Amino acid sequence: MRPEHRALIAGFTLIEVLIALAIVGISLVSIGSVMGTSIRGARALDRHVALLDAARAIEAGLPDRAQPSPGDLSGDFSGNRWRVNVSPFLEPAVDPHPSSRWIPQSVAILVTSPSGATLRIDTVRLRRRDPR
Repeated sequence: MRPEHRALIAGFTLIEVLIALAIVGISLVSIGSVMGTSIRGARALDRHVALLDAARAIEAGLPDRAQPSPGDLSGDFSGNRWRVNVSPFLEPAVDPHPSSRWIPQSVAILVTSPSGATLRIDTVRLRRRDPR
């Protein structure tokens, strides 16, 4: 082969280089969007875990079973507003006058973060029936 002919077939053309750069650019944009989504998901998970921690701390700080009578409690914990509603546990399948020494109570804990995200936990606590 002549040296001039070898120079014509060696290397990449300008279109091949542009296509390779476009593929690299698309790949980088895809990776960036996946990372952005992952970061947003991690932040949302961190906020949710913080609300759960606050709700657990509030639940642990509730008065013992003998004290919470129906009503509302509210306050502020680590910048999160919270409200606890204690009410009689009313279900059609539950006998309202059981012979048991325990009375079921519905406890609803609502925690709101400064950003406005809310978490609600509904649970049931047993309270000792007043001796007669």
